Amino acid sequence: MATRPTALGLGCLVVAVVLVAAAAVAGFTALRDRGATPPVPGQQRCVATAGDRSVALDLEQARLTAIIVGLSVRRGLAPRAASIAMATVYQETGIRNLDGGDRDSVGLFQQRPSQGWGSPEELQDPYYATGKFYDALVKVDGWQSGDINDVAQAVQRSGYPEAYRDHEADARVLASALTGQSAAAFSCLDRQEADGDAAALADSLTQTFGEVRPAREGRVVTVQARSDALAWAYAGHAVANAASSGVVEVQTLGRVWRASGQDLPRWAEAATPAPRPRTVTITVR
Repeated sequence: MATRPTALGLGCLVVAVVLVAAAAVAGFTALRDRGATPPVPGQQRCVATAGDRSVALDLEQARLTAIIVGLSVRRGLAPRAASIAMATVYQETGIRNLDGGDRDSVGLFQQRPSQGWGSPEELQDPYYATGKFYDALVKVDGWQSGDINDVAQAVQRSGYPEAYRDHEADARVLASALTGQSAAAFSCLDRQEADGDAAALADSLTQTFGEVRPAREGRVVTVQARSDALAWAYAGHAVANAASSGVVEVQTLGRVWRASGQDLPRWAEAATPAPRPRTVTITVR
């Protein structure tokens, strides 16, 4: 004869189901925050592609990545520097600008004020923190050709000395797309439709790349690049700032990117050529 479940038994079952669901949600959230889950269809995101590999970021991760990679370009460092930096922030924070961490660690790279990296306020500035990382990177003997994991560990001195290796492939894709080594390689789907801010975009380009001298006329920002790679680097930076500056169109080197609220936009052939070679023309909402 079957026994009927007791109230206590049902209560225990409900609690177990709730705990399992909570654990699943927490696990998914943790993976998502570290960039380790694929986007669902139609999800706001940015995607970098190099060769046969693509990497998805959320909009804030993309903005921070554009700063980290762009500052390597400003310094004239080889794209490998950006690969090392990106492998590092992937492991340390999942490309998040955190206000805390282990002991007194803070910021994108989880640098510690007590170890002379800077003040907590300075280390939460992505530009400052990234600059300090590159300052330390270029002092590592053989960083240009050494193993990416080992070079990152030489800078960070992490308790998990092999962990940077897990992120090397994705880091290389992001570095290639946003240093301009891969053309038309970065796109974003942004549904926030923020107001256009041409001044903020121009300031971001200047703060990231240095003396680029962006020109503004109404809703349009133009930048003249000295090389094809720089043109694609500026273009990728603009796309990565679509959400924060309301960018709706970027055109350079015969290709054009246009924002879409439905699907991830693809770079297409431009209908009209730019007035000057290697001009990057950016239009905001």
